[in-house]
Parts: sequence; structure tokens; C-alpha cells
Amino acid sequence: MEHFETDYLILLLSLLLLLGVITTKFSTKIGVPALVLFIGLGMVMGSDGLNIIYFSDVKIAQIIGIIALVIILFEGGLKTRWSSVKKVAAPSLSLATIGVLITTLITAIGAKVIFEMDWLESFLIGAIVGSTDAAAVFAILAGQNVKEKLTSVLEAESGTNDPMAMFLTISTIQLLTSDDANIVMLILSFFWQMSIGLLLGYGLGWLASKSINKINLDFNGLYPVFTLVFAILSYSVTSMLNASGLFAVYVTALVIGNKDLTYRNSILRFHSGLAWMMQILMFIILGLLVSPSQLFDLDLIWRALLLSVILIVIARPAAVYAALSYFPFSSKELLFISWAGLRGAVPIVLATFPFIDGVENSHIIFHIVFFVVLTSALVQGSTIPLVAKKLGLTEPEKDISPDLLEVISLSKVNAELIEYIVSQKCSLLNKEVKDITFPEKVWVNALIRNKDLLPPSEDLTIKKDDILYILADKKSIPDLKELLNVE
Repeated sequence: MEHFETDYLILLLSLLLLLGVITTKFSTKIGVPALVLFIGLGMVMGSDGLNIIYFSDVKIAQIIGIIALVIILFEGGLKTRWSSVKKVAAPSLSLATIGVLITTLITAIGAKVIFEMDWLESFLIGAIVGSTDAAAVFAILAGQNVKEKLTSVLEAESGTNDPMAMFLTISTIQLLTSDDANIVMLILSFFWQMSIGLLLGYGLGWLASKSINKINLDFNGLYPVFTLVFAILSYSVTSMLNASGLFAVYVTALVIGNKDLTYRNSILRFHSGLAWMMQILMFIILGLLVSPSQLFDLDLIWRALLLSVILIVIARPAAVYAALSYFPFSSKELLFISWAGLRGAVPIVLATFPFIDGVENSHIIFHIVFFVVLTSALVQGSTIPLVAKKLGLTEPEKDISPDLLEVISLSKVNAELIEYIVSQKCSLLNKEVKDITFPEKVWVNALIRNKDLLPPSEDLTIKKDDILYILADKKSIPDLKELLNVE
């Protein structure tokens, strides 16, 4: 019987992942964010739906949610270019701190008036929904041609505002459940969490990038696993020191992603697939926690909908304009940033904390937060590309990145095989091979043009979008990068 149950669970897991992948394709056709459909899938499969899966363990859901957030944040950080982030670091941090606090305060006032809870419970609701969500922001902005400046602000904000939301949530829960809570100590705790998270994140990111390039593993597939270890290590070590593990994960990934890595493309592809898998599982499981019969109570619906309107139309814009008032953003850009403040997995995961700590009305708080997230994802998430276009904040689609796409270490010799796509700014463009002076111990082995494999003969002219396969001694790679005009 136990053997049958194990096989049933494995089959169920595979079917959920399959449905999740198909749902992702379906979501792009109807313009609805995939996370909404994942949540809906969980609700349909749950005990209040088709009753295929009964799941009510909030602790397990929280653990899965946090692991998923670690992987999603790490993947987002790996893809983020520091050259883009450093230009918007100050406004992003302002949004991640001042913005979250203002959003929390205004939403708390709304929750107090609408639901007639006491002030601490109302503030708890505001704190839980105060931060934007990395999983939602990364997923919805991916592939969109929104201006790079705005995309960078939103991604950096969503990657760094979790510590503030988590601090406000946990602090409020302590004030609700403990008579010994000290506000001064709680504030000092926030600065501890941010500073230690930053230091450990940077240190582990530096160590990881050095280790990846120095170590010669016997199997190529171990390099992505090696980076995953550092993601988990970054979160766990930082959290054990009572600092912000999620912030540390994002910083670690940011450092690693902006270094030249062996098997870079393989690492990115691995983490992209893993992040999607965790996103599917996380939102489906969070959907399973919800009881549609309770969620779609008419009294709850109109109150939660009103709170969603306050969050989207009043709290978020007020926070954006206050946090970014000293930075050079146009009124259209501020309006777009206000509209793109998506809520997603982080608020739902944070809403499990009151359950576990025994906060009164935790069940109601969870359903309120869930409805707010659902509304945000449906209304804001499905209209972000349209709003960007209407405000004139889009730009032409970008060419393929001119960076080194794949670096493959040859463990038997001190050399690497490099795959490189020729860009418009490459110094080799429109030159014949015989006229190019390559660094010492560097050879072009092959060239692919329009899917045709060409030998690198001396009279061959390099064209845009050609794919070059270059064999290079490791010591010559810095000179090769300078020749190729790679940052």
C-alpha cells in the first residue's frame, strides 16, 4: 500500500509539473500571468475543488516557499547586469526601504477602516503585502521591451525589498504575541540583517566565482550544482546569524553573475529551468492552501477588493513618489513604476508566519493577502506591457548579448573553448581573418553562419551574428576580451 502511495505521489508531481509547463504556454496567449494560473491550478486540485490533493500543512508550505524564493532570487540575480543596476541602486534601495514602509502604513490604515481589526493586526496585513515580489516581477518583465532603466529599478527593488517586509512582518508578530518585544532592539535588528546580509552575500559570491573558475570538476554538469550549493549556503548561513538570507542570496547571485564563469551558459540554463520548476510548485502549493469556499465569500471579496484598490491606486503610487522624489524620473516613469509594483509569492509566504506563530485571525489575514495578491497579479500583471507601450516607455528589441556566451574548461590543458556571438560593436566586424591579430595562443577553430559550419580561412570576412568557436590559453583570455570589446 505504501509503495502504491509513493508511486501515486510521484505521478501526481509529474502531472502537476506538466500542467504547469502547459499552463505557462497558455498564459502567454491569453495575456494572464502564469502565476495566476498556477495558483488557480492548485485551487482546482485542492480539497475545495476536485479534491485530488488534500494539503493543509502550513509549515511545509512555508519551507517549500522559502526554498523556491531562494532559487528564484538567485536566478534573477545571476541574470542581472551590475552595469545596469549600479545606475539605479540608490532609487531601488529607496523603494525597498522607504517605499515599503509607506506602502505598509497606508495599507494598514485601509485595513483598519475596512476590516475593523486592531491596529497591530492591520499593520501586519500592510507589512505582509508591503513588498513587491521578485518571482512575479522577473517572470512578467522577462522578454518585454520595457526601458532598461525601469526594468532595472523594478528588478533591483523586488530583489532587495524582502528584508524590510520580513522585518516589519516578524516584528509585528512579536509585538502581537510577546510582552517582551522591544521596538528599539527590533530596529537595530533590521540594520543587522541588512548589513550582514550584504557582507556575507558579497563574500560568498566572490568565493563562489573564484572557486567555479579555479576548480576542475570531472563532470560538466556539476558546475551548475556547485553554484546552487552557494545559493543555499548563502541563505542558510546568513539566516543562522539572524540576518536576511534572501537579501544575501540576491547579492551572492549578483556578484557571481557579473563575473566571467566557466560554463556560464550551462549554469544560466540550469538555474532558469530550476527557477521555473520551483515557481510552478510554489504557486500550486500555495493555491492548495486556499479554500475557495472561504476565499470567495461575498463579504470578504468586496472588502479585500477595496483594500487592493487602496494598495494599487493610493499606497503604491504614494510610496513611489515619496521614495523617488529626489531622483531624475519623469512623471510617466513614476506612473509606470507605481503600476508595476506586483505582489506575488513573498506576501503569500509571509502570510504563513502568523499561522505558525499562533496569531489571532491568522486564517482571515491569509485569505485577505491571497486575494490582494491575486488581484495585483491579474490587474497589474496582465497590463504591464500595455501600460508601458501607452506611456511610450518601450524600446526596440535588443540584439543578442555580445558577451562570451559559453566558456568550457579543458581540464587536461590550461585552456578554454569559447563560444562568442559577433555583435555590432565587436572590433572584428567586417574584417578578414588574415587581418586580425589575435593574442598569443588564441585560435579560431570554427565559425557558424546561418546554421552553416565554415572553416576559418584567411580570406573569410567576419559578419554580425556569426558564432565563433575560439580556443584560448587561460592567460590570454583578458587580451581576447579586450580585442572582442567584451566588458
